[in-house]
Amino acid sequence: MEFDFLSPLDDEILEFINGLSSQNLGSKVVLHTSKDFPDLNKIKLAIIGVKENRGAHTEVENTKLSHIRKELYGLFPGNWEASIADLGNILAGNDIDDTYFALRKVVASLLKMKIIPIVIGGSQDLTYPLYRAYDDLEQMVNLVSIDNKFDFGDASKPLSANSYLTKMIIEEPNNLFNYSNLGYQTYYNSQEEIDLVEKLFFDAYRLGEVSNNISIAEPVFRDADIVSVDLTSVKSCDSGNFITFTPNGFNGKEICSLSRYAGISDKVSIFGIFNHNNSKQEAVLIAQIIWYFIEGFHYRSNEYPFGSRESYLKYIVPLEDEELIFFKSNKTDRWWIEIPFISNVNNKLKRNTLLPCTHDDYLGACSSEIPERWWKAQRKNII
Repeated sequence: MEFDFLSPLDDEILEFINGLSSQNLGSKVVLHTSKDFPDLNKIKLAIIGVKENRGAHTEVENTKLSHIRKELYGLFPGNWEASIADLGNILAGNDIDDTYFALRKVVASLLKMKIIPIVIGGSQDLTYPLYRAYDDLEQMVNLVSIDNKFDFGDASKPLSANSYLTKMIIEEPNNLFNYSNLGYQTYYNSQEEIDLVEKLFFDAYRLGEVSNNISIAEPVFRDADIVSVDLTSVKSCDSGNFITFTPNGFNGKEICSLSRYAGISDKVSIFGIFNHNNSKQEAVLIAQIIWYFIEGFHYRSNEYPFGSRESYLKYIVPLEDEELIFFKSNKTDRWWIEIPFISNVNNKLKRNTLLPCTHDDYLGACSSEIPERWWKAQRKNII
């Protein structure tokens, strides 16, 4: 059974949780102990630790997750109804591929049960087995990475936190429909990598763009299946990571806002946090990032792709060579733009016929400006 790969929580964490008040989050989470495994029938969110960092940017001691759990479970929940389980940890295998295999199997099982895994790594190359967990579902996958780098690398070398994206792009079956990066810093990425992102019609937003108007990230998350957070995208003075020193990056408030956007998205089905340095200082921020994701999850509106188009207002914008069709939700005032389905392409793309957008995209279209994300999605649909 896939869940046999999970080891129970250790006594240190259980003793800590037992000492909490009934109002703390830790007292409301169902736990995997040596004596009991949670009944997953009513679980909506599952926390999984992965003690694997052999693909890390730098040599870090064995991944410790106890600091993060203590900080998270010591917080107080919001007005939440959905149940949460902590399924324990996937231990590092004899070979790193063993860890990848275990993570893929566990996450694939949770996805089939409609349970959202919150994965705490470990190095960011663990994003790759998360992506492969969708293989059995036979769907195209959209990945959003909050990262200061694109993580392209030499495909001939072993998979690492700096090269997992290359493997996603070139390895069959190729189910990656779109990759979006939030927060890249130009001086950490070669011009060839930046050009490649453009050539593949992927989306990339510089740190300054997102920091100046963080709401531009919301439609990006609305179309994501996986959200992978690299903690080095947060500046060190806010994260507490002075082992991998990062003078520039998102601040604590911004990374929590992005996490909440990810939680609110009706489509996000995996959330992962990677490349932390095992410190108690950084654990405080990680706990709050997870808290905001859970908070966002509880405000999901179950709109597209789950809702009916009858609850939307339809706007048609005629252009010289195109007719753009927008939809506005009566429930949340969020916007989508239609991408015409092309019958001779892979049927997996049917789910991408509505692309999240902003009100500004609609106003731009009224001024004869075609939204860039719509154009890129069209190109991927055609090629």
